[in-house]
Amino acid sequence: MFLCSRFCYTNCVMAFANPTSNLAQFGLAAGLTVADLGAGSGFYTLAAARAVGSTGKVYAIEVQKDLLDKVKKEATREGLHNVEVVWGDIEKHAGTHLRDESIDRAIISNVLFQAQDKEDLVAEAKRILKQNGKALVIDWSDSADISGPDPKHLVQVPAARAFFEKKGFTIEGSIQAGAHHYGFIAIKK
Repeated sequence: MFLCSRFCYTNCVMAFANPTSNLAQFGLAAGLTVADLGAGSGFYTLAAARAVGSTGKVYAIEVQKDLLDKVKKEATREGLHNVEVVWGDIEKHAGTHLRDESIDRAIISNVLFQAQDKEDLVAEAKRILKQNGKALVIDWSDSADISGPDPKHLVQVPAARAFFEKKGFTIEGSIQAGAHHYGFIAIKK
């Protein structure tokens, strides 16, 4: 598996995909509960925490504990007290440690290309989302030369959508996710 994991993501995310812009297209609002699945360095976690405000909550779910420490420190530094970091495996049933149907929105950014069990990842997102909850899916559309993943690891849009539709999601539409990314919104029905 290619583990761009967060080196290229951390160093290149702002050049390729803007979390604030992408989340604005997702329609996050004050008071929502959000899970950032595969939070990495927390770019989406922090942007989501700002968007949902003090009445909302954001769970940063990540398997790499050192990254969770960084996310928590940055959230504290920015005064974002609505962020909770959770060490978990997003590719396992109940691996997020979140309750069934407890989340309004899920963010799955730059995770599909490196997930070994994509179907279980989508199933876990479905389990934690409330009825009519939404998932924002963003992933690499090309390898962006040296900054992106190996082209053989890319998950193209039709395949990505199919993972969600197979688990009972409806695709609401696409977003403009950046020059080297695609994005779409899937609704749990």
